[in-house]
Formats: sequence, structure tokens, C-alpha cells
Amino acid sequence: MKLKDLPNIISVLRLIAVIPVVYLLLVDEFGWALVLFAAAGASDGLDGFLAKHYGWQSRLGGILDPLADKTLLVCCFLVLGALGLIPIWLVLAVVFRDLVIVGGAVLYNYRVEEVEAAPLPVSKLNTLLQILLLVAIIMDAGPYPLPAALLLTLIWASFLTVVVSGLQYVWIWGRKAIRSGLKED
Repeated sequence: MKLKDLPNIISVLRLIAVIPVVYLLLVDEFGWALVLFAAAGASDGLDGFLAKHYGWQSRLGGILDPLADKTLLVCCFLVLGALGLIPIWLVLAVVFRDLVIVGGAVLYNYRVEEVEAAPLPVSKLNTLLQILLLVAIIMDAGPYPLPAALLLTLIWASFLTVVVSGLQYVWIWGRKAIRSGLKED
């Protein structure tokens, strides 16, 4: 192992951590799930810092990092939705948005040109709101009950940014695809 591989190893560990987080949620161990979820969040910051600060960025890291983040978020949304702690309509919106973005990126990459993805500001806000919502829901379900108004605000703010960011990605990348045209086979 080389030090420059450390960010990728941290991303892989974060991806693996999805399994125990999901298990802990399913067995109503919300306190431990929250601790592990927070550790995964901290590791996301750590691998990003290491990659940028030391120039250890890689194409693999550019795939692993968002994959680990999205896998953790989507799995937590699915489990908490199945447990009735997050509205199903929000879970469906989150999953549908991510499927549209990933599907669009794959299609663009193979039919138009290589994707050099950079998250939009509203998408970063959406990710932050989703994380805050998940933390709040897990806290409320377990160790620390929270005001219903706070949870409702986070639910609707997450939904709004899911819709806006999803539409923005479709608009921006759709226009790029039209301007660039399809690759010759």
C-alpha cells in the first residue's frame, strides 16, 4: 500500500460501512447507527482532505468517493422509508433523481463524450440536507427525540432540492448533449 492510496482505501471502507449501518437501522439500534453514520461522514471529509491537500486524487477515487456517499445515503433512505420513518414519496424522489443522474451520466459518457462531472451548488445543498435529514430522523427514532416541525422542514427542504437539482442536471447535460451531438460508432 502507498500513502497516495489512502483516500481510496477510506472510500472503500466507507462503502463497506453501509452494511453495518443498514443492519443497525433494521434492528432498531439507532444510537449505534448514528455513531457509524457520523464516522462515515467524517471519513468522507478525511479522504477528500487527503486527496486534495496531498494531490492524491485519482480517477478511481473520483468514482469510489461519490459511490460510497450515494450508496450510504440511498440505503439509509430505503431502510428508513421501509421502517416508516421517512415518507415513501421522498424516498422514491431521492432514488429516482439519483437513477436519472447516473443513467444520464452513463448514457452521456458512452453516446456523447467522456463525462467530467462536477456537482452543482444546489446538488451540494441537496446532499447536505439529505445528510441532516437522515441524522435528524435517526436521532429522533433513537437517542434524542426532535421537534416534528424540524423534521417536517428537513423533509420538505430535501424534497425541494431533490427536484430542483434533478431538473438542473437534466437541463444542463441535455443541452450539452444536444450541442455536442452523438459519437460516431
